[in-house]
Amino acid sequence: MTATAREAVLGRVRDALALARPAEVTIPRAYRTGRTLHDDERLALFVDRLVDYKAQVRTCTADRAPAMIAEALHEHGARRAGAPADLDPAWLAAYDGEVQWDSPDIPARRLGELDGVVTASAAGCAETGTIFLDGGPGQGRRALSLVPDLHVCVVDLSSVVPGVPEAVARLIPERPTTLISGPSATSDIELERVEGVHGPRTLVVVIRTDS
Repeated sequence: MTATAREAVLGRVRDALALARPAEVTIPRAYRTGRTLHDDERLALFVDRLVDYKAQVRTCTADRAPAMIAEALHEHGARRAGAPADLDPAWLAAYDGEVQWDSPDIPARRLGELDGVVTASAAGCAETGTIFLDGGPGQGRRALSLVPDLHVCVVDLSSVVPGVPEAVARLIPERPTTLISGPSATSDIELERVEGVHGPRTLVVVIRTDS
């Protein structure tokens, strides 16, 4: 039987790999870590970056967070909001709409029927305005934070660090990580901004300043 071009190419690659001696490669890990900023500086920098990415930001103390979440949902007309099964119910105590608690049994396509979703977060990077979700408590599965058009994400200021290395150090590597830098957006061939293509069109960040 005559080998296809693909089989021939792959066969040559396998032969080359078998003959080549594996060389040890040392990957430099001299990342700049351990940086610190005062709470006020971290908050100001984080908010500045989030706003630059066109995210909507609300800051409050932990006891005011349920009211901030409810206001954000109401302002965007969300009458049916999704939430991870392990999200603190107190966060939605001020919301008078319907809450759908998520479950792996709910198909991803049904998540598109939700008006919005509320989640917690794992960490934040002030320097880049990035929020990290790693599927930890209150964060839910990846589809839950990507399919609905509105994402209300609660970030504790204590989890916001100056740079990316410090943020990554707070994550659990074995968990799937989602990085959020503002609402989902891309540009077409004429560089016209298009929002909501790969995720939520609207991102509201509620920062709990005393948590």
